[in-house]
Amino acid sequence: MLDVFLFWTSVISLIWLMGTTPVLLRNRFELTRLPGQVMQKPGLMPGQLPGRKSEQNHAESQAGNHGKTQRGTHEETSHEDTGIPSWNISVCIPVRNEEKVIEALLESLRHQTVTPLEVLVLDDQSNDRTPELLRKQKILFDQQEKPLTILEGQPKPADWLGKPWACHQLSQQARGDLLLFLDADTIAEPTFLKRIDTAFQQHQLDMLTIWPHQTLGTFWEKTVIPLMYYALVTLLPSIYVYRSPRWMPMPFRRTFRTAFAAACGQCIAFRRDAYQTIGGHEAVKQNVVEDVELARHALQHHCRVRMFEGVTSLRCRMYTSEQEMYQGFRKNFLAGFGNHLPLFLSAALIHILVFLMPFLIVPYAMFTHQPLLLLLSAGAVGLLLAHRLLLASWFQWNPAYGLLHPLGVLWFQRLGFTKVLDRLLRREHHWKGRSI
Repeated sequence: MLDVFLFWTSVISLIWLMGTTPVLLRNRFELTRLPGQVMQKPGLMPGQLPGRKSEQNHAESQAGNHGKTQRGTHEETSHEDTGIPSWNISVCIPVRNEEKVIEALLESLRHQTVTPLEVLVLDDQSNDRTPELLRKQKILFDQQEKPLTILEGQPKPADWLGKPWACHQLSQQARGDLLLFLDADTIAEPTFLKRIDTAFQQHQLDMLTIWPHQTLGTFWEKTVIPLMYYALVTLLPSIYVYRSPRWMPMPFRRTFRTAFAAACGQCIAFRRDAYQTIGGHEAVKQNVVEDVELARHALQHHCRVRMFEGVTSLRCRMYTSEQEMYQGFRKNFLAGFGNHLPLFLSAALIHILVFLMPFLIVPYAMFTHQPLLLLLSAGAVGLLLAHRLLLASWFQWNPAYGLLHPLGVLWFQRLGFTKVLDRLLRREHHWKGRSI
């Protein structure tokens, strides 16, 4: 009986991994970098990304209804020499107790090859050294005649979550026709704003989002965080955020359009008219995963949305310790499954069967001399490790940590168990001094 269970577990794991392999390979080519060129001059700014020439995103034909919002007319001529982007860009940064990271982001924005219309930083009632560091940066921006405005956040209404409320206030003050929302723990490569500008022109976008290059420091960061990106690039064909699947019958495309909604809240940009059409952050004021909900609203309103990877344009270090990472993921782990407990538990079971069991079955099959079981389970392990090797090469991570994929899965299982208890016991979770 046990051998039958292990046999079918190995078969399920191998089928799952074989089925996700084409998605991963598609994304390697279709989840592209921002268009434009990467500056290769070292030492321009603290934390500058390694310079590499980026590939130009391939042009795609327009299909279906690409937007009810009226697109403005803008010059498409290059402004690289003048340092003026084609769009008036408002960079919007919400901060709350970000003394460890805010200077690095503002330094990177101060060294951009093009100057935005404005950089707006909203201090959301920080109680650390963030206000002091913002005043210091304001002096440096003024000395270089760069635009930096520091806003004081208003008290949060009871029916709003913290980040949507801060972003909403920023949007109310922004004057640009492109609104770029950045998390405080990101760092931009010098041509980042220029490439954002180019992406909106080249792809005629209403919204874009970037999955930054994740900087990994500690053992647990290197073990756990890559699993986020692994789930993204093996389950979601990223191009379907931009256009409907061509294989899908036309009557179903409108119905399933929002099923492919995805975004990364660390970097989201909108055309102002599109942002207003979808209701802005007010439409997602009670959503913990407001980034995905914004993408869903955009697709519902027939906006053109595209995702990019940020290996050569934007980087981020989300957390600096295992405890911080655990509490950070705890706030939105279940919300990422729509707070749907059966779906959440089903995903946990799939992860156990697909990503944990084969590693246990291989030695069992060797010890009990079952060549077929060994072949199936070893095939699943080998294919998973090949996936992780490709992922590490793509996002410039240490490939050795791919061997610890099962440990990362166990970490998320532990987190999932905590979230189930939170749900059943109605326990509140706090993040940065606020209840979520």
